[in-house]
Amino acid sequence: MNAPSTELPGLDLDRVRAYLDTRRPGLVTGPLRGEVVHGGRSNLTYVLTDGTSRWVLRRPPLGHVLATAHDMGREHRVMSALAGTAVPVPRTHVLCQDDAVIGAPFYLMEHVEGTVYRTPELTGRLDADQRHDLTRQLVDVLAELHAIDPEQVGLGDFGRPEGFLDRQVRRWSKQLAASRSRDIPGIDELAARLAAGVPRTGRTAIVHGDYRLDNVLVGPELRIDAVLDWEMATLGDPLTDLGLLAVYWEGFSGLDENPIAKGIGPEFGFPPFRDMLGRYAERSGAELSELDWYIGFGFFKIAVILEGIHYRYIHGQTVGAGFDHIGALVAPLVAQGLATLDEEV
Repeated sequence: MNAPSTELPGLDLDRVRAYLDTRRPGLVTGPLRGEVVHGGRSNLTYVLTDGTSRWVLRRPPLGHVLATAHDMGREHRVMSALAGTAVPVPRTHVLCQDDAVIGAPFYLMEHVEGTVYRTPELTGRLDADQRHDLTRQLVDVLAELHAIDPEQVGLGDFGRPEGFLDRQVRRWSKQLAASRSRDIPGIDELAARLAAGVPRTGRTAIVHGDYRLDNVLVGPELRIDAVLDWEMATLGDPLTDLGLLAVYWEGFSGLDENPIAKGIGPEFGFPPFRDMLGRYAERSGAELSELDWYIGFGFFKIAVILEGIHYRYIHGQTVGAGFDHIGALVAPLVAQGLATLDEEV
């Protein structure tokens, strides 16, 4: 990390301090300093300190964003609700929805020490037993999340489970339409087959929406101490989390790069997804006979996301390097999605 600073992009620390002194008197005991630890098109994350304690502050990215995609209240609410459950989350301190304070909503939560395994260099430090144990934990935490009764933790109205899968297919099809710049073989067929074969949702659960290894924080004892990045959480079919995890885990194998979840999967010494699938079924008791649809949908979702990045790249709307290869990944992911719909799990 860089040295803490009193000048941060998108964050006026004096105004944050004044707000916290009003809402949580005594929480901060000295001048605030901080640093950006994660930024970009996702929510911005800062680590703040007063010289004694440390916290994490989250706010939407700079510039024009869709409020529904960067809902601070949503993240804060689900983590607050999960406090004290079997799903480890940081303790939340305060939610500010007044844009006048820093120009956008934000929330403050505890700082949890640990590592986010998002590169081959980091996962390469783990031995075989550690990779297997971390994989089991990743599955177990997901099963624990899906076992929570939303009503019991105050999240009974957190989403609209009825018609969830149909809306998901329509949503990502609209995203695709907004990013059209070229012909992608098979992508319309994949969308049509997903729409025509939507499973009947058997369960409703709290869905993380982007569950993967680099969205959890692993503590010094190599335990998952916090699940992060809840901006896409809702109530819906929990198998969408499992299907997307399958794509992150093995869907990029054999491709030139994995721009999303790097350093994971069997090629990096982690167990195959079929082992994870068996453990999830054992821990959750879920019926997985139609999981091929959910994995196919996961491929579609990621393909649309990457096509959107490619669209912004060719229109000069991306900043930095590494975007020129993204477009080449879309068609192979679509092909895998179609192949998955032809398989039986």
